[in-house]
Amino acid sequence: MTSRLSKMVRHAMIMMVGTFASRILGLAREILTAALFGASGQLDAFYVAYTLANLTRQLLAEGALSAAFVPVFSQTLIKDGKEQAASLARQAMTVLLLAGSVTVLSGMFFSPFLVKIMAPGFSGAKLALATTLTRAMFPFLLFMSLAALVMGVLNSLDSYFVPAIAPALSNIIFIAIVAITGTGLGVWSLAIAVLVGGLFQFGLQWFWSAGSGVLLIPSRPDMKDKELKRMFSLFLPYAAGLSLNQVNPVISRMLASFLEDGAISVLNYANRIIQLPLGLFVIAISQAVLPELSRCSMNAGDNFRIMMRDSLRFTLFIVLPATVGLIFLSEQIVHILFHRGAFNDWAWHATASALAMYTLGLPGMACTTVIMRGLYARSMPRDAMLVTLSSVLSNIILSFMLMPILSFSGLALATSLAFVFSSFVGNHRMSKVLGCPVGILSLSWVVKLFCSLGIMVLSLVLSNYLWIYPSGSGLLIRCLWLLLNILTGMLSFGLTSYRLGFDEWKWIYGAIKHREDRTDNDEKSE
Repeated sequence: MTSRLSKMVRHAMIMMVGTFASRILGLAREILTAALFGASGQLDAFYVAYTLANLTRQLLAEGALSAAFVPVFSQTLIKDGKEQAASLARQAMTVLLLAGSVTVLSGMFFSPFLVKIMAPGFSGAKLALATTLTRAMFPFLLFMSLAALVMGVLNSLDSYFVPAIAPALSNIIFIAIVAITGTGLGVWSLAIAVLVGGLFQFGLQWFWSAGSGVLLIPSRPDMKDKELKRMFSLFLPYAAGLSLNQVNPVISRMLASFLEDGAISVLNYANRIIQLPLGLFVIAISQAVLPELSRCSMNAGDNFRIMMRDSLRFTLFIVLPATVGLIFLSEQIVHILFHRGAFNDWAWHATASALAMYTLGLPGMACTTVIMRGLYARSMPRDAMLVTLSSVLSNIILSFMLMPILSFSGLALATSLAFVFSSFVGNHRMSKVLGCPVGILSLSWVVKLFCSLGIMVLSLVLSNYLWIYPSGSGLLIRCLWLLLNILTGMLSFGLTSYRLGFDEWKWIYGAIKHREDRTDNDEKSE
């Protein structure tokens, strides 16, 4: 089991490296967007359109397609071999192309209706622009659906780095197009950049999959294929459940459309920053753990519960210090990233406030995501839907309660609290499925974790006391200040947790040692 955990950690670390590049470039594209468009009504219209076009990324790339495809593909790979698994993937690609094309055409036709649902406060030119942009960007759904399928194949083949850096290529394309055409084309440069970037993201993974021995060319589906039928029997309920999860950003944007101009943009900027730790840690770990949990689910015994428990512990071990640091440094991070050009003081403080509220929910998001992967691995769509439904209902209630008090920051806080609640629901459902508690939070583990976090907070307070944030200095000095504080937090938490004997450090060491051993073997073979 320890070797399996080290393998999961190794794959997660590979995903983190690739995802880090992608998320940094994602921040760079937001910095460029902020400098060119600030927090404006036109940008609000683009983000509403982009949200509609981007739903498939969460629904398919990080949701239903991975949930249904990866467990079935991984198990077929083990039982029947690579060629049979590749045949399954090619059949799935055909069905996905047909279904995706129908979805794109339907979305383009119903764009006016969808925009009115998404942003009921829009009217006039702002409404017309959002509708036109939505129609133009709907093909993005198809590109990302295909990219999700190829990602599932590569992950099941234990190839994680290319799927992790594929979004980085998409961001490079986006930045280049907007930098060249942004002044002349306005927000339309953003729409073009999204479409071209999505196409390149799919293309890179497709070529890598072909090089790995799985050439994904559509083939006629065999409706008698038991594994194909099983995959799509899982896909539909997962898609239904995860579609509910997409109600959360829709709720935020719907309600924010009644607030002051720039409210939607502020929430988007804050969300973009939170995507760095979310993608770097949460998505990376959950993508790495799904194939391992799928393999565990084929075996009898307590292996699945232990893998589930330790995956959740490792996730919290990584995410909680990131949460503390991000809350502590939210004002300074937003100032360094965005405070220039059209991005004024109001946008700075508003984005920092929303960021702090979103960050509070990071541990809940992390636990919910990993637990959902466990439910997918056990092929339990009803339980997964229940967890999602708990998040949506609590978010709706909390949004209406908190928005009158905290405005857009209340919407961000409602999302965070909803994910925390759904993580408890998910843990309860998983424990019921297993017939015993998952056992995530033992007393000794919690005490050691809070001691480590306490030392981290004290070190950050001392660092800020010795060197106050130089808001009036140049960018380089401010970046050095931020880097010093990040390193201070990482070192204080890392050293304290290591001295306290966390098992998580053993898994990290095992992952690194395996990598070194494999490199040494490769050199000897040469």
